[in-house]
Amino acid sequence: MISQSSLPDAELEIMQIVWQFEPPVARSAIEKKLSEQKHLAPSTILTYLTRLCDRGFLRVEQQGRKNLYTPLVTKKDYLSGESRRMLDRLFGGSLSELAVSLCDSGIKKEEIDALRTMLEKGSL
Repeated sequence: MISQSSLPDAELEIMQIVWQFEPPVARSAIEKKLSEQKHLAPSTILTYLTRLCDRGFLRVEQQGRKNLYTPLVTKKDYLSGESRRMLDRLFGGSLSELAVSLCDSGIKKEEIDALRTMLEKGSL
């Protein structure tokens, strides 16, 4: 797994969109999908994409007049890193403290059962 820093919310929102597409993804497709959620100026989106490239999350290629973006970090790898950072930062690395917190937060019995099943099958 590539060690990456946490992304600010706006850049994570862009990455969430990029991860939805088969790479490489055109900037226009990212803009179109993002416009379904909120309105950002194309120059703002370009700034976020440039930052993501500079930080090593994306690679950009020019194909004619189009910019095509390929993720260099998978969603799974990013979420794994974020989960570990959250576990360490909020719970001192204690999985049992996280579990207690989840139970206190009102996690549903079905969700606990699903987690138990995944643990028993070794699919986590």
